[in-house]
Amino acid sequence: MPITVSTIKSFVLAGSIVVGCVASGDAQPRLRAHTATDAAPVSPGSARQFVRGAQVSMQVRGGTRIITSNGMPGHAIGTFPNRGNPHRVSAQSYRFEMPARPTAGQVRDLPRGASFGVAVNGVPFDPNAAEFWQGDPRSGWTYNALGGAVPLGLDANYAHVQPSGAYHYHGLPVGLMQQLGWSANEASPLIGFAADGFPIYALTAEVDGKVVRMTSSYRLKPGQRPGGAQPGGRYDGAFMQDYAFVAGAGMLDVCNGARITTAEFRQGTYAYILTDTYPVIPRCLKGAVGRGFAKRR
Repeated sequence: MPITVSTIKSFVLAGSIVVGCVASGDAQPRLRAHTATDAAPVSPGSARQFVRGAQVSMQVRGGTRIITSNGMPGHAIGTFPNRGNPHRVSAQSYRFEMPARPTAGQVRDLPRGASFGVAVNGVPFDPNAAEFWQGDPRSGWTYNALGGAVPLGLDANYAHVQPSGAYHYHGLPVGLMQQLGWSANEASPLIGFAADGFPIYALTAEVDGKVVRMTSSYRLKPGQRPGGAQPGGRYDGAFMQDYAFVAGAGMLDVCNGARITTAEFRQGTYAYILTDTYPVIPRCLKGAVGRGFAKRR
């Protein structure tokens, strides 16, 4: 079943016909040893290519929301392979499961190697890059995928491709937002669902009856990094650890979420908001990670 705007909008609360997916094996990425410490502007490539055969289905069964897809976005993407990303897009076999009526509890950091959520077109949100200071995940320093210190070959949707061929978003899914009719003057349409079941929206939301631009509460740390065996230089956004949550600095909480009113949840709901500043895609969850969000090795 091809993806259309009307198809996506029908996937909100009710089920649809379940479609088949094409399987592909996942591969363990080879970690690269980086020593860059300076952030740089990210210049995403154009998105003019289309991949065929996009398939996605959503249904609610016994209190569980189930999203299956082949991970093909249905909107224009960049050219892959490219200079910063040597992988070719291929269909996947995804089955994501999460609570249809989630409850907020203890804040949980997004596990390493797990997707934050899935867009309504079946493409995963993967905010964390598998790029570490000197290639060591134990260093405590993870490169910010949108920090520009390490070129990742992102396209205009702030997305690229894993070694497995899986296309995934590291930032705002621009092409999908355009398909859904996102407007700065209106509350965001539904963009997806997080791994804990709460909905995902982008940039704008209805709060107390007014449409407002939602803002992150993360700010760059002042001063310099430790140096020595750790990265030096000023905290400039090259690493995730360059940022700190400052309560009240913006409208959103530590998980880039807030309680809002939406077209799908007129009585209000906790929701995650994609922002145009760090973290862009949240790095923590208010509920437990559902099934299918951990990357297969």
